[in-house]
Amino acid sequence: MTTVRNIQDALDSITEPWQPHRLASVNDYDVKVVKLDGEFVWHSHPDTDELFLVLSGRLTLQLRDGDVELGPQDVYVVPRGVEHCPRADGVVCALLVEPAGTVNTGDVGGERTAVLRELAD
Repeated sequence: MTTVRNIQDALDSITEPWQPHRLASVNDYDVKVVKLDGEFVWHSHPDTDELFLVLSGRLTLQLRDGDVELGPQDVYVVPRGVEHCPRADGVVCALLVEPAGTVNTGDVGGERTAVLRELAD
């Protein structure tokens, strides 16, 4: 990446929820922006942690042993192998950090699996 990216401009270009877009790459990690709305699917990432940074809105990370509530500027790392299900009651804008190639639906796949999209330059 050789250009400056603005997080808000990137989010403004996203038209559908649950469709992650690569904002930048750092070593072997992708920094992704995404809009979330509604409930996702229960899944885990057996080989990696997943960092959530909420930029706007309120996100509930449902975990089997209790929910984690995130608001603007809150960060939470879901440990590798922990089953979780993100839920947004209204549009949430978030930034995710995870290894390149990490699939959004983790170990369950299905119709909610999204190909990582690139932002227009």
